[in-house]
Amino acid sequence: MKQIKLTSSAGKLTALLFLITILLTPFVVVDAGEKGVLMQFGRVEQTILQEGIHIIIPVVNTVKKISVRIQKQEISAGASSKDLQDVFADVALNWHIIPEETNVIFQEIGDEKDVVEKIINPAIEEVLKAVISRYTAEEIVTKRGEVKSAIDNTLITRLHGYHIAVDDISLVHVNFSDKFSEAVEAKQIAEQDAKRADFVALKAAKEAEAEVNLAKGEAEVNRLLHESLTNEILERQAIEKWDGKLPLIMTKEAPRLLNMNELLKLK
Repeated sequence: MKQIKLTSSAGKLTALLFLITILLTPFVVVDAGEKGVLMQFGRVEQTILQEGIHIIIPVVNTVKKISVRIQKQEISAGASSKDLQDVFADVALNWHIIPEETNVIFQEIGDEKDVVEKIINPAIEEVLKAVISRYTAEEIVTKRGEVKSAIDNTLITRLHGYHIAVDDISLVHVNFSDKFSEAVEAKQIAEQDAKRADFVALKAAKEAEAEVNLAKGEAEVNRLLHESLTNEILERQAIEKWDGKLPLIMTKEAPRLLNMNELLKLK
C-alpha cells in the first residue's frame, strides 16, 4: 500500500516538473515562410523574429507566428455597370503580408484569417463596384484589359495601405444577367442581318451597273460599226462570203440571175 502511494506521488512530481519545464523553456522556433511577432506581457514589440530558433523570457514574452507566404483568395462579387446592367465577376487574388510590417499588421488587424475577412474580401468587392460603375456593359467586354488594369491599380494601392502586397490579380469570369445576354445576342443577329442585306443590295447594284455598262458598250460598238461600214467594205465582205453561185430571182418576167452590183445595192 505504501509502495503504491510513493509511485503515485512520483508520477505527480514528474508531471509537475514537465509542466514547469515547458513554461520555462526559453526557446521558440520560427519556421520557413513565417515571421514571429514578439510580445511582452501582450504588448507588440518592434522586433520581428526571423526564421530560426530564438531565446525568449518565459512568461514575460510570447510569440505569434504569422505566415508571409503568397496566399490565394478567391471571391465572387456583383456590381452595376454605367448603364445599370448587372455584372458578376470571379476574382482570384494572390497576396502576401509585407514581412517587414508583420508586427504592425498583427497589432492593427490580426492574423491571416482576420486579414482576409476584414480587409481583403471587402476591398475586392468595393474596388470591383467602383471600377465597373465607370464602364458600360459593352465597354466591359470590349475594353476588358483597361478594366482589369483599373482594378489592379486601385486594389494594389488600397491593400498596400494595410501592409498587404498584391502579387497577381485575375478576372476569372465576367458574366452578365440573362436579359442582357439575350439582348446582346439579338443585337448581333440584327447587325448580321443588316450586313447581309447591305451585301445583297450592293451586289444587285453592281450587277445592274454591269448590265448598263454592257448595254452601253454594245450600243457604242454598233455605233462605231455603223459609222465605219462603207459600200466598199460591204462589197468586200460580200465577195469574201460569196460561194460563187448567183441567186435566182423570180420576177414577172422570165427568171434571171442577179448580178453582183444589184446584189450589193439590195444590201
